[in-house]
Amino acid sequence: MRPVIPAILLTLSLVFFPGSTLFSQGNRPVYTGHNAASVPAGVPAKQVAEQAGNLTPSARQLAWQRTEFNAFIHFGLNTFTGKEWGDGKDDPALFNPVKLDARQWVRTFRDAGMKMVILTARHHDGFCLWPTTTTGYSVAASPWKNGKGDVVGEVAAACREYGLKFGVYLSPWDRHEPAYGSGETYNRYFMTQLRELLTGYGEISEVWFDGACGEGPNGKKQSYDWSAWYALVRELQPGAVIAIMGPDVRWVGTESGYGRETEWSVIPGRLRNPESLPEESDQSVTDREFLPGDLMDADLGSREKLSGARSLLWYPAETDVSIRPGWFHHSSDNKKVKSPQELADIYFHSAGMNSVLLLNVPPDKRGLIHKNDIRSLTGLRKILDATFTINLIEKATSRYRNGIIEYDFPAAVTFDVAMLQEDIKTGQRIGKFRFEAWDGTSWKPFTTGTTAGYKRLLRFPAVTAQKVRLVIEEARGEPALMNVGLYLGSGLPALNR
Repeated sequence: MRPVIPAILLTLSLVFFPGSTLFSQGNRPVYTGHNAASVPAGVPAKQVAEQAGNLTPSARQLAWQRTEFNAFIHFGLNTFTGKEWGDGKDDPALFNPVKLDARQWVRTFRDAGMKMVILTARHHDGFCLWPTTTTGYSVAASPWKNGKGDVVGEVAAACREYGLKFGVYLSPWDRHEPAYGSGETYNRYFMTQLRELLTGYGEISEVWFDGACGEGPNGKKQSYDWSAWYALVRELQPGAVIAIMGPDVRWVGTESGYGRETEWSVIPGRLRNPESLPEESDQSVTDREFLPGDLMDADLGSREKLSGARSLLWYPAETDVSIRPGWFHHSSDNKKVKSPQELADIYFHSAGMNSVLLLNVPPDKRGLIHKNDIRSLTGLRKILDATFTINLIEKATSRYRNGIIEYDFPAAVTFDVAMLQEDIKTGQRIGKFRFEAWDGTSWKPFTTGTTAGYKRLLRFPAVTAQKVRLVIEEARGEPALMNVGLYLGSGLPALNR
């Protein structure tokens, strides 16, 4: 239930967005439509932070953020050799997943509540899971389906059948291709493969690049033409986000599945020439100036970090982790699959911390998701459904006063999970907040948070109260709430973090 806002606030609003609530209004519209901005030299830190609060995601970034929970698939020759990083010398004849069923994979992911599948079309070993025209090192040289198979095609078709988005991971590093390390020749080779993936398999929602850049067969490293690759994605799949070593989505900085306690989606821009940014900008115009790289600091977007920035980018985080110890399936790990409770804890600390959770679930040598992985995913779905089906706040009446929303329940309710969602179409602005319960004589805080963003989940010892309030303590301009929730968890792990 959204908070009730006094009518006077709405009449004073310059812009009001259905489905969102504006806490207060300034002298300018709260929605700018920008996801990138230049910052003149000498602008005070407070003003830079306010400008950051007015940046908003592009349409592709917003659609990506709303997926919340997605599947990663690592599959290939490494599945059959027991390796994590192949060297590009393994025989394609090893690849023979005789029971491969992409429909089973995607059906499993759909049932787990995932919204997108990202497939490793090619890992560092250079072995391609589609019959590419660029090299003989592909499924076409394998015994699987007599060399007539196409894993990429089967997964893309299964995603369309079950209503999931589809994305591809194409490793920039290729340990098999002789042209790797040659410069332009390899970049043309890579772009041919990228073009095949972007034109042959329908809509692509995410293109995933990592930063791996080791030596190739000639002992040399390659200089990647990132801007040309970005331009090709924009041309052929304009709705796709370019992730990790790309300008739309960044890596959270760890493969543990645990994100930052304070996660700002707007950070100082990574541009060669910030002055090249037009006043009204969609981030795609910055692609040619974008500098890819890992961002792993605990603090990326605080006022202190923004101070002195020459540009700002809406650049949200993706949190990847594997359901197993490794990224590829190894039968020796069948008893080391993360439990439903472990996965639930990861969900709270990734999707519940203004990130998108990308969970790797690798098929086995048969070409099937192992029963242990399915069991954990099924258990996770049960926990999340049981926890979030009933939002207790829907039973409450609410009133807004001076940056505080107060909720009155007909009778006392018990809860141990809180949720806060900003309407990020108007920006991310909340920097600090707290929830309090009335104990009959005074308000007592029971949980606090810093950033909220698209979704913030908090867990705490169970509270029983008839009156609760949300207090926004710090914000970059006028925050807008999309949703507030209180829930009683079911099957969640013990509080130990």
